[in-house]
Amino acid sequence: MEPAWRQPGRGRGRGRGGSSVAPENAVPRAPRDKGVQTPGASADGGPRPGRGRGGTAAGVLEPISDKVIQSFFLAELSTQARFEEIRRSNQAVAQKLTETQYSSSSDEEGEEEEDGKQGKILASTFTTYTNQSGGDITDLERTRQYLNDAFQSGAITCLICIASVKRNQAIWSCSGCYCIFHMPCIQKWAKDSIFLVSSVTDEDFGKKEHPWPCPKCRFEYKPHQTPNRYYCYCGKVEDPPLDPWLLPHSCGQVCDREFKPSCGHRCLLLCHPGPCPPCPKMVTVTCFCKKARPVPRRCSAKSWSCKQTCGRRLPCGQHPCQSLCHEGDCQPCPRVSTQRCLCGRSVAERLCASPVWQCEQVVCGRTLSCGNHTCERVCHRGPCGECPRSGNRACPCGKSKCSLPCTEDVPTCGDTCDKVLECGLHTCSMRCHRGACETCRQEVEKQCRCGKHTKRMPCHKEYLCESKCTKTRDCLRHLCKRKCCPGNCPPCDQSCGRALGCRNHKCPSVCHRGSCYPCPETVDVKCQCGATVLAVPCGRERATKPPRCKEICRNPPTCHHASRERHRCHFGTCPPCQQACQRVLSKCGHVCPAPCHDEVMLKKTVKPQLAGPWEQPPEPVFVQTALPCPPCQVPIPQACLGNHEVSPLPCHAVGPYSCRRPCGRLLACGNHTCARECHSVTLPDRTEDKQKAGKECHQCEEGCSCPRPPGCPHPCPLPCHSGDCPSCTQMIRLKCHCKITSLFVECLKITTADNETKRLLGSCKNQCPKQLQCGHRCKETCHPGSCVGICSQKVKLRCPCKRIKREYPCFKAHEGLVVVECDEACKDLQKKASEMKEAEEKAAIEEEKRRQQAELEAFEKRLKGRRKKTKRNNEVDIKETAWQKYKMYIMVPVCGFLLAVATFYLIQAN
Repeated sequence: MEPAWRQPGRGRGRGRGGSSVAPENAVPRAPRDKGVQTPGASADGGPRPGRGRGGTAAGVLEPISDKVIQSFFLAELSTQARFEEIRRSNQAVAQKLTETQYSSSSDEEGEEEEDGKQGKILASTFTTYTNQSGGDITDLERTRQYLNDAFQSGAITCLICIASVKRNQAIWSCSGCYCIFHMPCIQKWAKDSIFLVSSVTDEDFGKKEHPWPCPKCRFEYKPHQTPNRYYCYCGKVEDPPLDPWLLPHSCGQVCDREFKPSCGHRCLLLCHPGPCPPCPKMVTVTCFCKKARPVPRRCSAKSWSCKQTCGRRLPCGQHPCQSLCHEGDCQPCPRVSTQRCLCGRSVAERLCASPVWQCEQVVCGRTLSCGNHTCERVCHRGPCGECPRSGNRACPCGKSKCSLPCTEDVPTCGDTCDKVLECGLHTCSMRCHRGACETCRQEVEKQCRCGKHTKRMPCHKEYLCESKCTKTRDCLRHLCKRKCCPGNCPPCDQSCGRALGCRNHKCPSVCHRGSCYPCPETVDVKCQCGATVLAVPCGRERATKPPRCKEICRNPPTCHHASRERHRCHFGTCPPCQQACQRVLSKCGHVCPAPCHDEVMLKKTVKPQLAGPWEQPPEPVFVQTALPCPPCQVPIPQACLGNHEVSPLPCHAVGPYSCRRPCGRLLACGNHTCARECHSVTLPDRTEDKQKAGKECHQCEEGCSCPRPPGCPHPCPLPCHSGDCPSCTQMIRLKCHCKITSLFVECLKITTADNETKRLLGSCKNQCPKQLQCGHRCKETCHPGSCVGICSQKVKLRCPCKRIKREYPCFKAHEGLVVVECDEACKDLQKKASEMKEAEEKAAIEEEKRRQQAELEAFEKRLKGRRKKTKRNNEVDIKETAWQKYKMYIMVPVCGFLLAVATFYLIQAN
């Protein structure tokens, strides 16, 4: 594989034969910073002096700044990073390709998954039909073949472009042969077909509507039936969406098309390709002869015979039909009877089905009514009729008529015949005569058929010149070359012989215009063993994937096993053997249960020295190697060192081991156990208790762990011992019931006291600081729980108008037992207050009206004054600038100074 930077078309610019399209795995080039210059380039983008072709002096060296050196190294690092990124991506692609190539079972698993998915879709498609037919799918084999072709890769091929029909492409299906084509292909085919027929047959090109045929079955469609929309198979949904759990190009709805032949029912399958299956509905019908009782039968097979004698009257009218119950009209009567001919002269035995017949005599021979002539008609029925020579008869030329007996012939009239001759231009110049007129012998100036030459010759002869036609026939490939061609050149009769789209055969049709019809041949694509065959259109055999064969692979095994694992027929090498090795191990005698390891692909790690970052590392090499059997993994029960458990260990690792649990043997103190990790124990002599500690267990160094009295939080001051612990004498710090004062009590007193004693010990003997529900302070001493006393403190209550004030106990006021109400004096005061408030509101309204009237009058006065002063406001005062004010004071000194300088120079010059 050539490095990415050396492959054509991957340069920085669009060079010769290169392309501006970057490779898929190339790292996108970061935009160059305007402030960083690369070596050999100036700030304006041109070449530096002395380095490029545009330099002025090749030997002149310029000092390189630190910034330029830094940018040079940054560019080198970025290039190295890009090369490293490309190298890693190429290695990932190669690794993926290698894993795909040496995969053992992924292909078969994928095929199995796809087969399962295909089976589910087929089952869902046939569900409605099988529900009606009771699970019978014998009539669905043809439809199943169409569905399998829809799933099979390369099975559906467009016969116009000889390319596979994909799931996401718009298609059109012929209603005659159900062949599937690409929508653009069939549209172009219909347009070209109509154009070719119109150009050959129409005198006024494009005026008539010509049908176009299906490329496969030649079923003709009218021009307005040219497809311009993509529909599903049943024609309900336009542009059906792509669904992986439905048939390709299917809408997933019930087909609902009428059955053919029509029976009044509709198709029950989901939208499907190909013809609809036979109708599965059950109907009650009688037999053909209508004698049997009606029975329920499948609608597609509702016509049936009762196998009894038909008995219907035959067309002969004499005998009944002796055939078994049959469909349609009865056969002709097979019996023989004596019958007369039409004229009644002959009698013969003939089939009863053909009573009308003529005897072997040529003519009737009976004398006509004239008595002079006989009937010349063949054996017939009825009278012979009048004599054909009776009545008025005309002369041979038809100009004169006369009435003569039937025994005399009509004489010629002697006039000119004047009948039109065969040429159609001249008349017969002979006298009235019997028989046919002779050929026209007049000499005329005749023009040949092609109209190029003229010649004087007899009228009855055709003039054909020797000029050959130089026009091209309708095939537009061959010249006409017919002598004296009138211009309507016949169709080309040569063979087409052009290569068809399959590139294997030539067109066998007569030479024609436009594209040739698709190759009608089919080619069988076979699997590896040849048991499964897929017929594809000629030309598609190279691009069609071989069919999946369900036969078992017949390749012999290459490992030590007698036979391979059962897998399907496939191309290439068989997957690695996955059977159990089953070899007997020499060390333990067990059988190796590992998968077969006679042919294992190992990746050979080779790290060659690369010349630079542009050089690609070599592709990984895989070597097929036979590996030895792995260590025996048969579980063997083995006890741990401390006999805590018996665990199954692999056969190759059987031996003394530690279970990692604590030892757990009772120490000499009698309270604790050995905390060491599982270890070997040597019991003292004459000891039967296996739970006692041994010499290897450590000595107890912990404190006393005996349970303390309830409520005592202090540990025992003695080391680990046996027996009861001493009483606790430490002081405990407690908060009183009101949580304000800290109390110190002995631990023994508080742990052994009852509830009343604990309440007294926890009280600080002060007044309770908590508040009652009314908001006053509790009067009791420090106590536990919430305060529940009755508050008797005096509180003041007022009437609603706040004039009357009285005192009551707090609990009565809090519980609403007493209420202070207003008296008559309170009501009089409230009435006076409301009257005063109304008077104040009226006065405020009057004051607001006066203020608004005064503002309105003042506003009107201001408007009258503005109208008089409008002219003054239009005059604009122009103020003088500072230069206009003081220019005289500035210019006079400056001019005097300049005049003095000029005078000084003139004096110096003289």
